[in-house]
Amino acid sequence: MLAFVKCFSLKRTKHPPGYEDPHVLASETPFTVNEIEALHNLFKKLSTSIIDDGLIHKEEFLLALFRKSSMQNLFADRVFYMFDRKRNGVIEFGEFVRSLSIFHPHTPEHEKSSFMFKLYDLHGTGFIQADELKKMVGALLSETDLELSEESIKAIVEQTMIEVDTNKDGKIDEEEWKELVAKNPSILKNMTLPYLKEVTLAFPSFVLDSEVDD
Repeated sequence: MLAFVKCFSLKRTKHPPGYEDPHVLASETPFTVNEIEALHNLFKKLSTSIIDDGLIHKEEFLLALFRKSSMQNLFADRVFYMFDRKRNGVIEFGEFVRSLSIFHPHTPEHEKSSFMFKLYDLHGTGFIQADELKKMVGALLSETDLELSEESIKAIVEQTMIEVDTNKDGKIDEEEWKELVAKNPSILKNMTLPYLKEVTLAFPSFVLDSEVDD
């Protein structure tokens, strides 16, 4: 009997560090078990694109999102930071699913708003200050074809602070941020990825479909 138990245990699937049961993740996110299993296939593809260790390193994350494994961009750094919940420099499977769930169409808007607030709160103080807002606006603009002068960005930040900082303490707290989002729901437009409603084994086709750019 003991030999049978040992034989059975040897045949158990060995999962990499950070792997979590799809049923547990499905109970905590909008994804179904089948969708999480499909996401695991995607995760395996991402986590072996450069370093084959079952974890998503920053270079692999950048390759998937921006087609480049090495780049300097505050926005990219912040997104990776938000996915890396354990702050250990890599993204584990559980972190990947939970963070990606924020972008699911069925995730409540207040959770999306909170995620975005933390994205802009560069210093982790619970507030967004003018310098943090300016840095993030600049980082986001660098990912578009829109070019604005330093003076224009400064003017945008100053006007935003005037309108959003209602208690005039020189920073934006989460309540003021919620009011901003309520008045301008389009702010959360990029926080929803419609195709996450139908995750399949082929999801998503755009990931890693090009060569690595150094």
